[in-house]
Amino acid sequence: MSVFHVGKDNFEELVLKNGKKVLLDFWASWCGPCKMIAPAVEEIAEELEHICVCKINVDEEPELAIRYGISSIPTLLVMEKGQKVNQLVGYRPKEDILKIL
Repeated sequence: MSVFHVGKDNFEELVLKNGKKVLLDFWASWCGPCKMIAPAVEEIAEELEHICVCKINVDEEPELAIRYGISSIPTLLVMEKGQKVNQLVGYRPKEDILKIL
């Protein structure tokens, strides 16, 4: 499965109403740690078909970042049935991401 780029127009469909567990990656193009974590996030999207992986650019979607209290990036949120169930802030290796899923 691929990584979905989420904005306010498709957030409800891809995140809140998704039947799968969702991994949300809040990021920005200028963020070094975001670039470092991106390959692990993409690998998870390809390897775990039961997880929907979504990326939200905080510069393009500040309302969503505010809604979830994102004050530092990268921030990874795990959502189930529209509710946040786990979170990681900052660069983490793939193994740490897999543990919260």
